[in-house]
Amino acid sequence: MGSASPPPAAGVVGPCAACKVLRRRCTDKCMLAPYFPPTDLRTFTNAHRVFGAGNITKLLQEIPQWQRQDAASSMAYEANARMRDPVYGCTGVVFQLQNQVSELQAQLARAQAAVANLHAENANLTALICERMSQALQETTAVTVDGIAPAPYVFQNDSFFLDGSSVPGYTREPPLRT
Repeated sequence: MGSASPPPAAGVVGPCAACKVLRRRCTDKCMLAPYFPPTDLRTFTNAHRVFGAGNITKLLQEIPQWQRQDAASSMAYEANARMRDPVYGCTGVVFQLQNQVSELQAQLARAQAAVANLHAENANLTALICERMSQALQETTAVTVDGIAPAPYVFQNDSFFLDGSSVPGYTREPPLRT
């Protein structure tokens, strides 16, 4: 029987992605371990292909500790974008997003113009209805029976509705039965 290897210490997962890709021993002081976990080899592989491991390490050493995670994430994102689009990389993504924003702004402007037109049409139709109803009211109040003018309009909630009982030629249709 072979000797069993000792179980890994608590919290030790294994070599980081950088050390796995570079085939080197990962130590506790590995500069890249906090930013490239062992479960995500592709991220470091892409960053290594685009920037090189030495440049990644050098950049991370030159910036303050509190900015290193953001820098590593930015390099990983740029590397993934370069792998998808070798010519434009992140610039292509930014350009595409700017085009989408422009198209959506144009769509929004068209929708707002359509809403403004509908509001104007609604105001015009309301004014026309009020004018016609006012004319009809003037015409019907001119005709009186025994000195009392008929009331063809019912006022309700600041609106008025035609009560056809006093309009000549108006016949009320019976309600539909279902």
